[in-house]
Amino acid sequence: MTSLQKPRLNFWQLWNMSFGYVGIQFGFALQNANVSRIFETLGASVDAIPILWIAGPVTGLVVQPIVGYLSDKTWNRLGRRKPYFLIGAISASLALLVMPNSPALWFAAGMLWIMDAAINLTMEPMRAFVGDMLPDDQRTTGFAVQTFFIGASSVIGSLLPWLLTNVFNVANTAPAGQVPDSVKWSFYLGGIVYLGAVLWTIIRTKEYSPEQQRAFHGEAESAEPEGEPAFTLNPGRYYGLGTGFVLAGLVGSLVVHQFAWDKGLYILSFGLSGYGLLQIVAAWRYNAGRKRGLVELMHDLNNMPGPMKQLSLAQMFTWFALFAFFIYATTAVTSHHFGSTDPRSDAYNQGANWVGVLMAVWNGVAALAAFALPVLARRTSRVLTHVVCLVVGGLGLGSMYFVRDPLWLIASMTAFGLAWASLLTMPYAILSSVVPYRKMGVYMGMFNFFIVIPQIIAAALLGLLVRTVFDGHAVNALLLGGVSMIIAAGLMLRVRDERGAG
Repeated sequence: MTSLQKPRLNFWQLWNMSFGYVGIQFGFALQNANVSRIFETLGASVDAIPILWIAGPVTGLVVQPIVGYLSDKTWNRLGRRKPYFLIGAISASLALLVMPNSPALWFAAGMLWIMDAAINLTMEPMRAFVGDMLPDDQRTTGFAVQTFFIGASSVIGSLLPWLLTNVFNVANTAPAGQVPDSVKWSFYLGGIVYLGAVLWTIIRTKEYSPEQQRAFHGEAESAEPEGEPAFTLNPGRYYGLGTGFVLAGLVGSLVVHQFAWDKGLYILSFGLSGYGLLQIVAAWRYNAGRKRGLVELMHDLNNMPGPMKQLSLAQMFTWFALFAFFIYATTAVTSHHFGSTDPRSDAYNQGANWVGVLMAVWNGVAALAAFALPVLARRTSRVLTHVVCLVVGGLGLGSMYFVRDPLWLIASMTAFGLAWASLLTMPYAILSSVVPYRKMGVYMGMFNFFIVIPQIIAAALLGLLVRTVFDGHAVNALLLGGVSMIIAAGLMLRVRDERGAG
């Protein structure tokens, strides 16, 4: 059967399709710029902050592939991806309203867990949405529009505490153990924007039906009839791999215990054992004749397309750098550039607000760069465009160690923002071109593993490094992040973009 050409969307259709990212990124911007501040206000020590942040990555590791798998197989009156947009938006908005009113540190850590789960529930299907709705040659532009919304809305989201303090005279300090009103009202406004923006995309965009998608891909009828999916796997191999991972995780846990290493490393060792158990359970279920659910997820994970594997390694080093920045930007700037580690002091809070300004610059540059990236990709390649942006971004992040005048950090963030724009565009455009359309959601979700795993590594190791090797100087973690991003650029040179620039 001859396939139909998927229609190209006009500017306003692209706009409506991705407008929900305004809300998603409002939530992320407020989280990234203010959660460490909330934790410190509630009594967290500098070296404890990374382990408190671990909730988000662990949640994304679990939520995104499951949501992707389910949304690939969903079709109802609301659509395929849109039911997940709606549930995630409602949950995230409620979490944003509650987070700044956390009465204790443990409660704030729990709310971060809930908030991140809800944001992931909204975000993962919206990535797959671009692959569903656009022809291959328009996907780079589609992800660039998302990047524009991410950058533009993050400017406002990151600046909110500063704007409320300096324009509307909202209090920026509070008694010990209490979050300032400038932060509270920022989160309240963020919750409203989050829900409103996602509802706009739900209402203004119509998804293609399964029948239309089959026609676009030249299928006369479903290639996967009702019943078990058509694939085979070797149970013996899965039992062997699973046992090996379980043992590796147990040995890792014993080593961490024996040498009294940072307890965050248990997350990695337990994760290895957990992954091994999933392999064993998948083999057992396959032998029992049940291929859906866990078995299908494990099969897809173990049979990722080659370019996806190449992208994944580069992603790991890139996101190690990003998470170093997310965790330590506030601590590094307030201590290294403003000379204060006391959350009650005016200098500390000026520095914390300046971090919001820097994140606004970072995201503003990303928004402006977003529409130049497809042009560069067409003239060179998506891979080369991403390599150049990562090198520039790594130099920008590392420069924060050497710059002492806070004003010059704007230059650092300008360079870092270029890498951020490319990171939100190029890997997803490449990925959407090389995975099967029926598995767009699940592979977008699994791609998140290679964002989350380096975040877990960063959260487990950076606290230990800052406390011991770096002698408490958080800015050193940013320098390490810059080096990691440049390594990622080198790894990107290995990636085969099989369908060329879109």
